Amino acid sequence: MSASNDTGAERKPQTTQGFTENTQASAIERAEGPSIDPADVARFSAQAAEWWDAKGPFAPLHRFNPARLKFVRDRVADHYGLNPNTRAPFAGMTLIDIGCGGGLLAEPMRRMGFDVTALDASSENIGTARAHADQVGLDINYRAATVEQIVAEGAGPFDVVLTMEVIEHVADPGEFIRTCSKLVKPGGILIVATLNRTLKGLLLGKFAAEYVLRWVPAGTHDWRQFLKPDEIREMLKSEPLTVTGPFGLEYNPLTDKWKEGDADINYMMVAVREG
Repeated sequence: MSASNDTGAERKPQTTQGFTENTQASAIERAEGPSIDPADVARFSAQAAEWWDAKGPFAPLHRFNPARLKFVRDRVADHYGLNPNTRAPFAGMTLIDIGCGGGLLAEPMRRMGFDVTALDASSENIGTARAHADQVGLDINYRAATVEQIVAEGAGPFDVVLTMEVIEHVADPGEFIRTCSKLVKPGGILIVATLNRTLKGLLLGKFAAEYVLRWVPAGTHDWRQFLKPDEIREMLKSEPLTVTGPFGLEYNPLTDKWKEGDADINYMMVAVREG
């Protein structure tokens, strides 16, 4: 998506030059659909084995994870009138994690009691996620698939739909998020996390994170694909959803921790489907 406010503009997939996919894994289970950007899928596939290395390339995500886990837990518990501090507060409820990567969110969601389905466009990511879940004894339904494939199969609906730091990597953000919303059951909740297309987002979310702090590899993000909260709201206006947010997450360099706060860089939007 371009840096304009035209939310209907379709992103042109990046070139795959410099990246390769594991074709053997892809032949076994392959994600297909118009939301895929081949270059982004290949980029994350190349690092798939390192998802659970807390000191590796995904170290910043490991530090970020507690804040987004708390946000999801507390918002979902509040929405359904549950006590988030009990053991497995979401037992008996269903959740789908769209763009799950190596399973950093899917596993704790399963521990909280959710029946978890998790999908990713990268077969390599799914292989890593499955292997890790097996090691720790968690039953999670992992799929190398796109949201379009899941919807076409008639999956769901789910009590909770998550798509976290994914929408800025897809070819058509509007169609992607509308497809995600179709998996939310009446009265259910959708949570979207992404990066804000602001000057602060460019300086800190892109240049500082990739070239100064080296939190993520250079080229991981394209600032032009960052989305403003009102753009996500506009993308979902045709759906029977009540959208709230943005709810920001900000980093404190003194404590090396994330907490709710400024929405100028990282933020979440919450959408509830009419009952």
